[in-house]
Amino acid sequence: MPLPTVILPGYLESAIAYRQLEESLKQLGFPTVTVPLRRRDWISTLGGRPVTPILGKLDRTVKQILLECNAAQINLIGHSAGGWISRIYLGEKPYLARSELKSSLWKAHPLVATLITLGTPHISQERWTRSTLDFVNNNYPGAFYKNVRYVCVAGKTIFGARRRGSWLAYSSYQLTCGTGNTWGDGITPIATAHLEGAENLVIEGVRHSPRSPGIWYGSPEPLKAWVRYLI
Repeated sequence: MPLPTVILPGYLESAIAYRQLEESLKQLGFPTVTVPLRRRDWISTLGGRPVTPILGKLDRTVKQILLECNAAQINLIGHSAGGWISRIYLGEKPYLARSELKSSLWKAHPLVATLITLGTPHISQERWTRSTLDFVNNNYPGAFYKNVRYVCVAGKTIFGARRRGSWLAYSSYQLTCGTGNTWGDGITPIATAHLEGAENLVIEGVRHSPRSPGIWYGSPEPLKAWVRYLI
């Protein structure tokens, strides 16, 4: 039987947006659950504040599905910021972000067989997220845990440029990697969506968010490119 799968939503996103992806994975035989986040659950993380509340909900979801499925491991899918938050969850270093009173620790890498990140900005120049991302990349660079299979999926859809229709992409790419004139999914540039040592994929034509017009990473056709990495 395939391992159960947990989906961690992207920044400021709720579990509802991932319902189609969850159902698609269930139809393929993967017991799947999305961390039950609401948009308001992210409010406490705004302005660079710690993502500990999200990690707590992730941990409770993982423990619950492991118990329900009588399994020892899961597959973990992190969309956007959910990807680098998942890397904190795997780790063995106390996570103490700005304004936190005490550090938190999960050491969850033995529980995760495969981590798939979808459109995740693994680096950023943006000052609100940089402190936490620096924590991640300084402590867990690249595909850090050898017992975990890392699969990083990027989209090649919009080339950032200072013209109508490409301004948002240009600004987002520049804020993320320092260069606006590059390819990405409209929000995350390819250059930041991959990790050294991971199995890095590029899918053409996918947009960043499940709420984006057209297709995104979890739509039926793009799903075929990365679902084969689930165990």
